[in-house]
Amino acid sequence: MDEETLRKRTQETAKTLFGRGIRMDPPYRTWREFDRELANDFSRFITGNLYSRTVLTLPERQMAACAMLAALRATDELKLHVNAALNVGCDPRKLAEIFFQVATYAGMPAVNEALAVYREVLEERGEWPLE
Repeated sequence: MDEETLRKRTQETAKTLFGRGIRMDPPYRTWREFDRELANDFSRFITGNLYSRTVLTLPERQMAACAMLAALRATDELKLHVNAALNVGCDPRKLAEIFFQVATYAGMPAVNEALAVYREVLEERGEWPLE
């Protein structure tokens, strides 16, 4: 794939995932402050190559990302990906269920943190409480 096609695909995928909902700076902006070229390489790989693959749908990828980030207790990154999951149509009840499933592998403190992040995102989006 040529560089221009990859750049466009990266931008389109990023817009789909992160273009609406809560407002927060994506990690890309921080990366870019330190090394613009490397930030672009990371972005093209993660968003342009990995997230644009069709083996998993974007909702499936976001649910997997949310589960892993919750287990890692990476709350800032989780906030970004919970918002992206909602942007691509993940069922809000299924996201909550995914966070409860994390208890088996990462414990209740990880569940509690994930649910707090999830509620915060839903509140910022005007979607709390869940129906």
